[in-house]
Amino acid sequence: MSFINTVFGVPLGYLMRFCYQLLHDYGWAIVLFTLFSKVILFPLSLIVQKNSVKMVKIQPKIDVIKAMYPGDKDKIAEEQLKIYEEEHYSPLVGVVPMLLQIPLILGLINVIYNPLQHLLHLESGTITAFVEKTASLLSVSVEQLGSAPQLKVMELLSDPGQAVLFAGLKDAVADFDGVVARIQSIDLNFFGWNLSAVPQIGHPDGLWLIPLLSGVSALLLCVVQNAVNVLQREQGWLGRWGMTIFLVAFSAYFAFIVPAGVGVYWIAGNLMATGQMFLLNAVYDPKKYIDYSKRPPKPKPLTKEEKQEKAAVARAHKEKERSDYKRFFSEEGGRKELVFYSERSGFYKYFEDIMREVLSQSDLTIHYVTSDPEDAIFSLGNPRILPYYIGDTKLITFMMKLDVDMVVMTMPDLQNFHIKRSYVNPKVEYIYTEHGISSNNMMLRSGALDHYDTIFCVGPHQVEEYRQMEKLYGLPKRNLIEVGYTLMDNMSAAYEKQEKRENEKKTILIAPSWQLDNIMDSCLDEILEGLLGLGYRIVVRPHPQYVRVFSWKMEAILARYRDQLGEDFRIETDFSSNVTVYTADLVITDWSNIGYEFSFTTYKPTLYINTPMKVMNPDYEQLGIVPFDLRVRSQIGAEIELDRIDTVSETVKDLLMRTPEYREEIENLKRENFYEIGNSARVAAEYIVKRIGEIEEKRKEEESL
Repeated sequence: MSFINTVFGVPLGYLMRFCYQLLHDYGWAIVLFTLFSKVILFPLSLIVQKNSVKMVKIQPKIDVIKAMYPGDKDKIAEEQLKIYEEEHYSPLVGVVPMLLQIPLILGLINVIYNPLQHLLHLESGTITAFVEKTASLLSVSVEQLGSAPQLKVMELLSDPGQAVLFAGLKDAVADFDGVVARIQSIDLNFFGWNLSAVPQIGHPDGLWLIPLLSGVSALLLCVVQNAVNVLQREQGWLGRWGMTIFLVAFSAYFAFIVPAGVGVYWIAGNLMATGQMFLLNAVYDPKKYIDYSKRPPKPKPLTKEEKQEKAAVARAHKEKERSDYKRFFSEEGGRKELVFYSERSGFYKYFEDIMREVLSQSDLTIHYVTSDPEDAIFSLGNPRILPYYIGDTKLITFMMKLDVDMVVMTMPDLQNFHIKRSYVNPKVEYIYTEHGISSNNMMLRSGALDHYDTIFCVGPHQVEEYRQMEKLYGLPKRNLIEVGYTLMDNMSAAYEKQEKRENEKKTILIAPSWQLDNIMDSCLDEILEGLLGLGYRIVVRPHPQYVRVFSWKMEAILARYRDQLGEDFRIETDFSSNVTVYTADLVITDWSNIGYEFSFTTYKPTLYINTPMKVMNPDYEQLGIVPFDLRVRSQIGAEIELDRIDTVSETVKDLLMRTPEYREEIENLKRENFYEIGNSARVAAEYIVKRIGEIEEKRKEEESL
């Protein structure tokens, strides 16, 4: 307490003394002291307000990050930190006022407990003499007077019958009569309350009004805060009212364990904070910086039935995970050689053809592990593909315990974050197979594939990048297998089976990515304004994840164009077929792989809108290689900057007229940039089957020694 008294109590004591000398009323002095503290802290509160507005502005970006990397807490934290740095947002700023409130309260308690020191500025020797005399009169030790001995002194001196008992101090205390008069001049009563007294829960009296008013003022503050505070408005119903109940209960209880003067400070502080919120919104209005019309709606509280259904589903998934985990590691299943891991259901398309070829080329059983309990793999019904559901949390230990020959994944950053290589069998061969044809040097974090043994490369550009990385960073050489891109082969085969017909009206497919600031969010309206009514058939096909994660945005877009939808303009949210992609004459996209897949499948051009580029590795230029994503865009079509979006109609017209010219150029680019066109799945499977055979043969040799 001596530290608190020195650091907080002394300066606050001077402020309280000033307030008391100004008003000559102890209770109103506390109220004025509270007002001064709010005024002093207002600039900081304004900084918090601005910081909170930033938080609300960047929340949609954070929501995208969480949706893009579900369960990957390390990756989410890393990307979230980048956003904080870009927006100059600090999570700690919001905590500062609360941290400052603590010393203010402790300092005020100290001031109220020690009025002889802070309000009267009596010498320490004089205070000690009066305290010791008080202890003697009450037949207790100084320690037994508790934490507020100076209040006991004032309480006794306020009674004329007790005051005469202090006469023995006249020789020890200079100006004894003057000191006593000064002490007796302080009236600790406020509206009939003794502000030095502590309300007693077990003894109802007038002081009970202090805790009651403390709780009521906290309730008023929370109600207003939930309605007007920029951050509280973003909270769900449970978060807002759960915190309200806690703060009301805490405020009432707190006022029962401190002197009534502190309770008055607390009540005044709550009331002033309520008014301050309106002032903050007037000075820095969130509506000027946040477009609330584009914010997601507040989720409705779940009904009892919905909660029960959700809990039942969660229990079923947990039981499935427990059962599958046990089944995978059971001895009855025998030794497992080949594992494919899928982050969610949609990744099966990247493995499908390779798995089919593995099954046709060998008698291997494929163990397919997925972190999606509703993965379509569970309905496949192939006896040689055994599926397992392992959730994100349990996946950590699952991967560490793997004792298999080979693991095939499309997930980067093995070993860098929560998913590690096997600790049980360090000889497991980990294969990274591509789920895109981009430059991994630019589109993946630095070191994202360093812990893979083998990489299935789609084309020379990836081999060149990996070898240059190994040279630049001193990495060991990995197995770079010239496989090609199985998904593109699959699409090409399906496209060749399609009946080729000339569209009566040129069909333009708008198919963006779902990364931050994609076409749907940045320039869809401008593109449609430039193309609708020009005789084209327009199809908007948002990314499936965009539809799933931002359903409220999709609803707004559909509502905005409802009256214009028809035969020549539709918004497609059924992704079960690629017919729209195959029959389009032109694709408009941003940084989605669909542009490459469309052009290299149909040999028709793509129009790229240069929305902000997604760069996962800011040091990608160190390799001295122009990334595939940047090099090929202008070769298979054209690019438009956002500030030239008004030229979209002219560019589309030009590309459609020159489509025949693009065919030969795109065919040549495809041959130059992709391995094993039409045979990629077979080549990948041949490697897998051969390597597992070699690994098994070596293992058996080692066991026989």
